[in-house]
Amino acid sequence: MLRALTTRRIVAAAAFGGGGLTVLGGLTFALLVAEAKAARKIIQGSAALLPPVTDGLYGGHLPGAPLSFAMLGDSTAAGIGVVEPDETAAGLLAAGLSASAGRPVRLTNVAVSGSRSEALEEQVAKALEAEPEVAVIMIGANDVTARVPAAESVRHLERAVSRLTAAGARVVVGTCPDLGSVEPLLQPLRWIAQRTSRQLAAAQTVVVVRAGGRTVSLGDLLGRDFASEPREFFSADRYHPSARGYGAAAAALLPSVTAALDLEPEDRFAEGVLPLYLAAASAAEKPGTEVAARGDGAPRWVTLLRRRGTAPVRPRATPAVPEVAPGMA
Repeated sequence: MLRALTTRRIVAAAAFGGGGLTVLGGLTFALLVAEAKAARKIIQGSAALLPPVTDGLYGGHLPGAPLSFAMLGDSTAAGIGVVEPDETAAGLLAAGLSASAGRPVRLTNVAVSGSRSEALEEQVAKALEAEPEVAVIMIGANDVTARVPAAESVRHLERAVSRLTAAGARVVVGTCPDLGSVEPLLQPLRWIAQRTSRQLAAAQTVVVVRAGGRTVSLGDLLGRDFASEPREFFSADRYHPSARGYGAAAAALLPSVTAALDLEPEDRFAEGVLPLYLAAASAAEKPGTEVAARGDGAPRWVTLLRRRGTAPVRPRATPAVPEVAPGMA
């Protein structure tokens, strides 16, 4: 209940133009800066200075007109940490969506590493040029570390989702990941990062559903895996996911992406119908939970959906873009 009230305050501040709750206070930020300096001594070189180019046609051997899919967001949406397009979340989602739809998928990835939610305005403009039928957004981590007020962050996100849905796209947002699962961070920064990440994720859920999209809580979805096998689920920089990490994230998102296009998977079931703010708070605590408006579209009451045990999407052994050479976004 307390988290739901916090979420309501953030969203109310966004609606009325206020700053809302600052994600990190001054003292906390000072600690974060000190912790970041220590973490940088631990973090090795990035596995990829630039993300793989993922734009192109997936499932080109399938019949039918290509389905247009746009990816927006930050470094995780761009694919920092891996070197092959079919190891990224975007590439894995495009390949999975193509298999589910039984038709080719043309991916346009406009995500930029380091982006905060304010960057979505420009990214949406680029994405709309591709006339996407479905769009996935992964954003929020940089808002937390940059001390962007949560209310300001969600204003940008709500505007982005509204523009995409107004253009006819179905929108799925992977909410802010739990930064407390990042390996180089130590206590008490782990706890602080976890708390602020989940506050933002809950607020994101409210505004996205209100704008006509649906959300999937990423939270600490990979936290246990990262903790038990950090070398397997982290890339070489020990911050961004590895190919296995992106596969797990794609597995969480894909059922919601296919459901948004009425390609309902069999591994989803409803946990119940709740008021939007309570559902948002609950989803932030349960990674892999989808929040979507009810069939009648009433935004005050929503349905929580959970995946059944779905295996992570694995990187393909062959290139996922068989027909056309990718082009830069």
